[in-house]
Amino acid sequence: MRVGILQPGYIPWLGFFEQVHKSDVFVIYDDVQYDKEGWRNRNRIKTANGVQWLTVPVIVKFDAHPLITEVMIDNKKNWAKKHRISIQQNYSKTPFYRKYIDIFEEAYSKEWQYLVDIDMHLILQLAKCLGMVGKKIIRSSTLNVTGDRIERLINICKLFKADTFYEGAAGKNYIDENYFERHGIKVEYQDYKHPIYNQLHGEFVPHLSVIDLLFNHGDESLAILLNKNL
Repeated sequence: MRVGILQPGYIPWLGFFEQVHKSDVFVIYDDVQYDKEGWRNRNRIKTANGVQWLTVPVIVKFDAHPLITEVMIDNKKNWAKKHRISIQQNYSKTPFYRKYIDIFEEAYSKEWQYLVDIDMHLILQLAKCLGMVGKKIIRSSTLNVTGDRIERLINICKLFKADTFYEGAAGKNYIDENYFERHGIKVEYQDYKHPIYNQLHGEFVPHLSVIDLLFNHGDESLAILLNKNL
């Protein structure tokens, strides 16, 4: 049993969904401290003028150390309309625009209060688009698992009787593999090789939101994401 644990992101990149796909259970780590300048509320798309950030404005007092689950969206700013228009303008000529645009039209028609809710909604929708139907994706805030930083990761793995913890590459900087092994859990680090695929607007740009891949490649997206030869 392999468990992946990762903080939520807004329309995440390909590597996020590779972790989802390779995990038997994927835990969205949503009850940890919100990080400034992270990926919780923003991601990148490609335009004719280069990369563009799509950022969900949030109301945050960092000195209060809010959890991700507590962060509210600043709906005084008309961000949803801007994101919808940006996606329309830059992807309407892609081969699979009509296949997926309704997902975003529907999401942006709602007034979300909490950032984690739109993040989760779009993560689940995009996972389905990639063919990950039935994938077990769970929020850590629903698990009632305690412990300090590393102990809690171990306890989440134990909850699901995992023998492998699938961790992002950044985990090499702080994970004590021996500590996990003493609990019968092997740490496996992601070593993601970013694929090159067909895009609009000139030379290839990596590390964009997965929506760039989906709009350009449709049902082939998962195979491309996993670097499988088509």
